[in-house]
Amino acid sequence: MTSTIGRVLRDRDAGLCLGAVVVSGFGTSALWLASGVWVKELTGSDGLAALCQLALWAPTLIGPLLGTLADRTRRKPLLVGVNLALGALLLSLFAVDSAGRLWILFTVLLLYGACGVVTDAAEAALAPKAVGKELVGDFNGLRMSANEGMKLVAPLAGAGLFAAYGGARVALLDAVTFVLAACMYALLRVREAAPVRERASLRVRTAEGARYLWGHARLRPLVVAGGLTMLTSGLSGATVYAVVEGLGHSPAYAGVLYVVQGAGSVAVGMASGVLTRRFGAWRFGGAGIVLTGAAAALSALPSDTAVLAGSLTNGLGLPCVLIAGLTAVQRETPDALLGRVAATANTLMFTPTALGIAAGAVLVESVDVRVLLPVLAGARLLIAAPLLGRRGRVTPRRPSA
Repeated sequence: MTSTIGRVLRDRDAGLCLGAVVVSGFGTSALWLASGVWVKELTGSDGLAALCQLALWAPTLIGPLLGTLADRTRRKPLLVGVNLALGALLLSLFAVDSAGRLWILFTVLLLYGACGVVTDAAEAALAPKAVGKELVGDFNGLRMSANEGMKLVAPLAGAGLFAAYGGARVALLDAVTFVLAACMYALLRVREAAPVRERASLRVRTAEGARYLWGHARLRPLVVAGGLTMLTSGLSGATVYAVVEGLGHSPAYAGVLYVVQGAGSVAVGMASGVLTRRFGAWRFGGAGIVLTGAAAALSALPSDTAVLAGSLTNGLGLPCVLIAGLTAVQRETPDALLGRVAATANTLMFTPTALGIAAGAVLVESVDVRVLLPVLAGARLLIAAPLLGRRGRVTPRRPSA
């Protein structure tokens, strides 16, 4: 494992890509928390504060459409341009000084989320060229570790900066991180041919990516399993405060559980490349889902030790199917389709989380978590079963184009 991670980290282009992910991820995580606090401070409304997260998340619903943009141009200049545009866009938040100007903040957050979908698709399409398809699993794992690591430290930094200087300074910090990311992408030595101009309509091109993904016998089960897992993750995530209350702790204790879960995600990201090669994408993803099932069962027990172990196990298991799904998409998809197929896969895997949270918010009020969590554990085992079957041992074929 150390040798393969070292190969990725020693590679100049891979290091620049990871550096861009780290710095931009830090700024994004800082703004993620600060934007809600900003709205709450200006309006006193919890509902409006929650809309900040909705604004950031909503563009993923049109991910397949936005991902098509990553296939219409070379990915490196697209990443440079979008990151610079985001840096400039964030400066408009200096005009937000009252509740009457919050429309600026929400507009920026919507555009921010849309740009994030485009850059995620472009990064996914560029990574195989930057690090090679044989190491893309290691790269994806390190990228996951970097993102999770930023989620552990950046929100606290953003909250501290907001408390000291206000929301505009957090926006400035985020803008600087995007400029730095753009510079790192500009330094890449990746050679890209200009994409072939397609005469088909945008609707047809978007549908082509979805059709390829859904018709692929190895990609579809991974993406479906990822989406169902994230749906149950949203359901279980809605129970966290009920679990904490059952242990006799204050709501703030949920922060401890999130930190432990994040630590698990960082750890599994470091090992994901070698585990994917050892077991294959299906079995690696399936084993991760089984771990999330064990985590749900542990979280139902009235014990601090069990709940903490459940959080760690959930952190170890949850990223597996997501890393496996993205890695398989990158290895199995022709370059001309990769941007839109990756964006479609991300939409199918991540959008169910919001649906799960909404359903969980209703269920947690009427169903005892000691019943709900074991049911979720069983559901996750059923989700994992197809990936752990005999078909998961099939050696993936390489795309013909």
